[in-house]
Amino acid sequence: MERKAVYAGSFDPPTNGHMYMIREGAALFDELVVSVGVNPDKQSTFDLETRLSLLEEITRGLDHVRIDSFTNQFLIRYAAKLGAGFILRGIRNETDFGYERTMRHVNEDLEPDISTVFLIPPRHLAETSSSFVKGLVGPEGWESVVEDFVPAPVYQAILTRYGAG
Repeated sequence: MERKAVYAGSFDPPTNGHMYMIREGAALFDELVVSVGVNPDKQSTFDLETRLSLLEEITRGLDHVRIDSFTNQFLIRYAAKLGAGFILRGIRNETDFGYERTMRHVNEDLEPDISTVFLIPPRHLAETSSSFVKGLVGPEGWESVVEDFVPAPVYQAILTRYGAG
């Protein structure tokens, strides 16, 4: 039986932490659907099309990875519609653990046949998030700092978005 998983997030922007999760997920599952979850109530830095395009570019060459998006759905129900047996989630710290543990139990109540798989990133990526990266933009020299936390195509998009480079 094919092992299909969904790895979802805002990916606003995609980071090296996301890439760790995607590479690991591609190695663990027969198919990994990396999906941008769109929250219409949330103001995004990058529009959906840009995020999808960046994800396509940075995952090029990774076997078994497909890029998608979903709106106004519970992640677990979206995964069920895709026929996925797994949801892939990352845990960076104790706060993530508490939240993800709760969501895992709620998801099991909604779709008991879908399992949640947790990965803990290596230490050098443990604090990397989209919000963290966006918070680095602005002070003098931010460009060289941000570059360390995102894939090259994302870095170029950030430079363009913020009028640098």
